Amino acid sequence: MKIQGKVALVTGASRGIGRAIALELAQQGIKRVILLARDRHKLSEVAQEIEAMGADATIVPIDLTQAIEVNIAVAQLWRNHGPIHLLVNCAGVAYQSPFLQSKLPQVQEEISLNLLGMYNLTSLVARRMANHRQGTIVNVSSLMGKIAAPTMATYSATKFAILGFTQALRQELAPYNIQVQALLPSLTDTDMVRGFQLFRWVIPMTPQEVAQTFVAGLQRDSPEILVGWQSHLAVWCQRLMPWLLEPILQLATPRALRTQQPNTILSAITQKLSLITRDLLLSRNMVSIVSARK
Repeated sequence: MKIQGKVALVTGASRGIGRAIALELAQQGIKRVILLARDRHKLSEVAQEIEAMGADATIVPIDLTQAIEVNIAVAQLWRNHGPIHLLVNCAGVAYQSPFLQSKLPQVQEEISLNLLGMYNLTSLVARRMANHRQGTIVNVSSLMGKIAAPTMATYSATKFAILGFTQALRQELAPYNIQVQALLPSLTDTDMVRGFQLFRWVIPMTPQEVAQTFVAGLQRDSPEILVGWQSHLAVWCQRLMPWLLEPILQLATPRALRTQQPNTILSAITQKLSLITRDLLLSRNMVSIVSARK
């Protein structure tokens, strides 16, 4: 997608990745950025930065979990600033907690915003894009949408769901000339995660790095946009050695939240490696026997 002269709607635009994406779009020459989030003051600050770059900005302070209000807002936005060429579903919330200690209100908040709010807004915008036979939708999932992490069960569940939703829409909306993509950042240094107990060996990305990778992937029409070498490494490890990934995640889990001791985890890895070595040796011996008989 070429963004020059286009109109984009970005949710979660008051902070973190959403804010960085909105600013990067303005930097790359987009015509107008419509900024959605709950905090009017922070949205106004982002709008001022965008306008200083020469692009137009419109702020919409709104709670995406309020379906009726969102419906009215989209109708007004399309009438006043449409058509909207790019929708970036970035709004989200995350809580870190062992599953057995999770609190239902937090679970409901994650599902309501990360999944249902995104679903409703996408439906409202996609119907209008379909009528115009053009548009691009980018749903911000996460590396945890491919590799679930301990202590992040609900968040991972919503991000897995977003990937499935994106894959289905990519096929359904293609006849209407609508591109549907997923952005999969790894851990990103935003205020949402600064209270988390971070996983070992994970190096946080900056929101600006995520936004730059997003724009590059947008221009290539990549179905899934992975951010950073850690994401690529984790996905390849999952594909080639899925048995190794779970114990690594257990070792990486913050000590206070870990359910198994390191020695137990390392023993499990050693045992699995022994079994794989045995199977390889058996296979080699079988090949040698078959070759000898020939």
